[in-house]
Amino acid sequence: MKSIASRGYHNPDVLVSSDWVAQHLDEPGVCIVESNEDPLVYRAGHIPGAVEVDWARDLNDPLRRDYLNRDSFEALMRRLGISRDATVVFYGDKNNWWACYAFWVFQLFGHTNAKVMDGGRLKWVQEDRTLVREEPVLKPSDYVAEARNDAPVRAFRDQVLAYVEAGGALVDVRSPDEFSGRLLHMPEYPNEGALRGGHIPGARSIPWARAANEDGTFKSAEQLRRIYEQEHGLSPEEEVIAYCRIGERSSHTWFVLRYLLGYPKVRNYDGSWTEWGNLVGVPIER
Repeated sequence: MKSIASRGYHNPDVLVSSDWVAQHLDEPGVCIVESNEDPLVYRAGHIPGAVEVDWARDLNDPLRRDYLNRDSFEALMRRLGISRDATVVFYGDKNNWWACYAFWVFQLFGHTNAKVMDGGRLKWVQEDRTLVREEPVLKPSDYVAEARNDAPVRAFRDQVLAYVEAGGALVDVRSPDEFSGRLLHMPEYPNEGALRGGHIPGARSIPWARAANEDGTFKSAEQLRRIYEQEHGLSPEEEVIAYCRIGERSSHTWFVLRYLLGYPKVRNYDGSWTEWGNLVGVPIER
C-alpha cells in the first residue's frame, strides 16, 4: 500500500494513517472520534481515548429532519472536550461512511481542522491494534461554535430540481439496483419510506464503494480520476451534487471529490432518495 502522501491527492493532509493515529493518541490537541452506523460497535471496543459521535443522536435534530443547530453543536463539542483549535480525526465502520458523514456535518460549523483515518475501523482491526471498552474521562471545553453555514457543502431539493433542469452534474452513489429502481432501499436493508424507485434525471451511477480498496482505504488519485473523470466525464471545473439515500454514502463521495480530487464546487444532497422518492411531481428516471 502506497503512503498517503504518494497517492497524488489534491489535499493529502486531510487523511491520516492508522500509524499516525497510534503515534498521536496521547497528544494534546488531537481528538479521535469514532462514528458508526450501529452505536453498539463503539461499546464493543474502540481506539484508546476515542470519543463517540452518534450520527442519529448527536448530529440530527430530534424533531425536524435537519441537523443540530449552533447551540447544540457547541454543547456537543464542549461535552466531548473538543477545543476550537483541536485536530479532530474521524474513523468508523462501513469503510468510513459515517466518519465522512460526521466530518461533513462538522464542516457546516466551520471546524476545518478535521481529518479522516484512512481505512477506518476495519484497517485498525485488521492490523490487530488495541481496542478498549473503557470510555475516556473528558474535561469539558469552552468551545464557541460558528454559525451554521450550509451553502458551501449542502444542497437542498429546490436547488437540485433547478440543477436538473439546467443539466448539471449529479452523482448517484447508491447500488445499481437502487439506481435502476429495482430496489427502494440498500441491499439487505429495510425500506425507509421512499414511495418511488429510480434516480434523479441525468444522474451518473457511481457507487460510493468504487472509491475504496478492500481494506477500506481510499484508492489513489489516479484510480479515482479514472472512475469519476475518464469513465463518467466529471470535471473539477464544474459543480457536482452527490446523493444517496439519506446522505451518508454520498458524504463519502463528497469527501473523495472535494479533498482527494480537489473539486471546489461539490455539495452533498442529504435529502437524497428518501426525500426525492416521496416528492410530488418531481422527475424520476429508471
